[in-house]
Amino acid sequence: MSRKTIKDEACDKVAGFREISQAFTRKFIVAGKSESFVDNYLLQISKLVLFYERSPLELSIDELEEYLLFMRANSTPSLSTFKHLVYGLRQLYRIYSVKEMELALPEIEYPVTLPVVLSKEEVKRLILTPKYQKHRLIIGTIYDGGLRISELINLQIKDVDFDRKTIHIRQSKYKKDRYVPISTMLIRGLKGYIDDSNPQDYLFNGRIKGSPISEAAVRHLLGQGIKRVGIKKKVCVHTLRHRYATHLLEDGLDIVTLKNQMGHVKVQTTMIYLHITQVAPHRGFSPLSTLFPKGQ
Repeated sequence: MSRKTIKDEACDKVAGFREISQAFTRKFIVAGKSESFVDNYLLQISKLVLFYERSPLELSIDELEEYLLFMRANSTPSLSTFKHLVYGLRQLYRIYSVKEMELALPEIEYPVTLPVVLSKEEVKRLILTPKYQKHRLIIGTIYDGGLRISELINLQIKDVDFDRKTIHIRQSKYKKDRYVPISTMLIRGLKGYIDDSNPQDYLFNGRIKGSPISEAAVRHLLGQGIKRVGIKKKVCVHTLRHRYATHLLEDGLDIVTLKNQMGHVKVQTTMIYLHITQVAPHRGFSPLSTLFPKGQ
């Protein structure tokens, strides 16, 4: 028997909320948003519904502000739950054309922060640290292709073109496909790993062959590597993607090609990395080639 979720509880206790949540979900799924995207918003809206035991369409501005004040005082430092509630309610009130409540919601400023920067030497040590070949290749593939963690775990063997030295990223963020170049060194490592480990379907299997490695497992192995290398900076899997971008700019890749390799929709997203240096246009390439120029 599955455990009842907070949303299920809100749907059972509050009249009309089941229909509201269904309409909300339908709107965003049709718009191409992921289920996790919708679930994050509905989770926080469901907590609001259970707090007052009334539909969000029946709340007054005072009640809404009272709950937002409560949320602000009890949110994590990142304010992620508070933001999900505000964004979710804004979309909900737009769907039902409740303009007064939509306008009562606060604007949330986006902090302008720069990504954590790792040196090339730190990345090199991080790649070489894991004991097992598979773990070294996981870190190397994230860095060499500038992959998001979701892109790595969904990568299948058929997505690696060993002759063209590219990886095919399928239906990633924004529902876009893209090809990214990878180095000869990574190609050689992946060929050896596939021959030795014989993965099935997914390039990096989980505990069961034919199923992908989990995000938690990837984060764990990276965390262990960071500890062994002694890096004190706040590093996560996405830091390797950031460093992919800055290293390529340092090596001379132009901003438009970098945008395409990273799978960004707008070049403005990529331009945050231009704080590194002025660059000259080059053909697309991968950073492991310069990190290990002799392939060692």
